[in-house]
Amino acid sequence: MERLGRRGFLTVAAALAATLVVSGCSGEKLEGDSSNNKGAGAVTLKVNFWGDMGLDQLKAKYEAAHPNVKIVLNSGEYNAQHEDLQKKLIAGSGVPDISAVDEGFIIQFRSQADKFVNYLDKGGAEFESRYLPWKWKQSLSTDGKQIGLGTDVGGLAIAYRTDLFQKAGLPTDREAVSKLWTTWDDFINVGKRYTEKTGKKFVDSGTNMFNPVLAQQPAGFYNEQEQLTMDGGPKVAFDTSIKAIQAGISANLVSFQPGWDQGFKKDQFAVLPCPAWMLGHIQKTAPDQKGKWDIATVPGGGGNWGGSFWTVPAAGKNVDAAVDFVKWLVQPEQQIEVFKTVGNLPSQPALYKDPAVLNFKHEFMNNAPTGQIFASTAENLKPQFLGKKNGPTRVAVENVITRVQQGKLKPEDAWAEAVKEAEKVAKSAQN
Repeated sequence: MERLGRRGFLTVAAALAATLVVSGCSGEKLEGDSSNNKGAGAVTLKVNFWGDMGLDQLKAKYEAAHPNVKIVLNSGEYNAQHEDLQKKLIAGSGVPDISAVDEGFIIQFRSQADKFVNYLDKGGAEFESRYLPWKWKQSLSTDGKQIGLGTDVGGLAIAYRTDLFQKAGLPTDREAVSKLWTTWDDFINVGKRYTEKTGKKFVDSGTNMFNPVLAQQPAGFYNEQEQLTMDGGPKVAFDTSIKAIQAGISANLVSFQPGWDQGFKKDQFAVLPCPAWMLGHIQKTAPDQKGKWDIATVPGGGGNWGGSFWTVPAAGKNVDAAVDFVKWLVQPEQQIEVFKTVGNLPSQPALYKDPAVLNFKHEFMNNAPTGQIFASTAENLKPQFLGKKNGPTRVAVENVITRVQQGKLKPEDAWAEAVKEAEKVAKSAQN
């Protein structure tokens, strides 16, 4: 996830779309698996993605079972990957064999369904019953083409450093910590206590306040008529993030950039909103902090931030082999392995009752029962409608928050600027 991830959300002012190319290897032969046929030529699958999606381990596993397949993993910056995919789809060449697309961009890409493989033409109908209904529909075009198979969902929680909480005189037990904040105002007030006690910042970024709050609102940037609706959920989320910045509790870091990663290592913040996909980034960025992190419930109750899909661009050079790999990648065995390795929560609800997920305790996160924590939130999710320009609009608004954090824009002028930037995206020609 994300997700983050999923996930750098702030560096591209108007990211157009997300692309993730995934290539893989399989331990079982699937119908139509040309890469597993004797005498078949070598196939190289190029996979574009961001963050940590657990592909390193799966790549080795698939290649070992498919000696004719070589997988090339290309992990890039979140916004740049989406933008690159859009450009190459327009050009009609240079696309990866497999592309990850985040939930914030999937509606924009499904409106270009003719540029992607329709999984329903490749035996993909069998997967529908496995997915959360809303997850399946997110990547289904209006004319009934399925362009994506879901990877994960981004159920929300809060990750916190138990050692830093202890130094600040705050409780460290996850249930006690969860009781500290039933609302985001509570969360900000706890942050003030922490900052006053330690002289250090509490949360990593104002934008990482914005995203989870927005995810909890009944409506996001657009209504179902594709009209911009900034005065609803976006205003609530924006005001909350600015309030945190003005309270002096934010480290004002830019997510998924080097300074943010250094913030983990230098203890520059004690908490961060944590969709399931964020777990992989935490443990990869700060491996020496194993056992110092734990997970509490998120203020406001639930919400979904992020979650991606595997897509296969129709102009790819190895369409059938790519589809075979994606089908293998979303099988329960691989989904559970990704969950255990990097934390990404599957979007197939049957797995929430699988003991391998339900009873899993994340050793890095102080043995937190991540299976129970995130599975319980995912089953009750009521996702927002996400418009075709949701992704670029969110990036534009996040960039405004970043300018406030950097002292380049006064807080009192920020909302008007955010509305102006969002309107630019909404009025721009649809790609």
